[in-house]
Amino acid sequence: MYLAASIIVFAIYFANVALGAIASSAFLGDVGEMLVLFAASILFVVAILKKEADRDAESDS
Repeated sequence: MYLAASIIVFAIYFANVALGAIASSAFLGDVGEMLVLFAASILFVVAILKKEADRDAESDS
């Protein structure tokens, strides 16, 4: 779930950067772009830590 959310949020960031580079019509400002990238990074870290915790729980049983 967190990994899919991270991919979706990063796709929003990528779309904003691509639109800004191609058509000069980015829909997020600098702060919004930073917050979206930050959210994607946090969601990705949470997904990785959750997968690692699940793997450790499996190896303990």
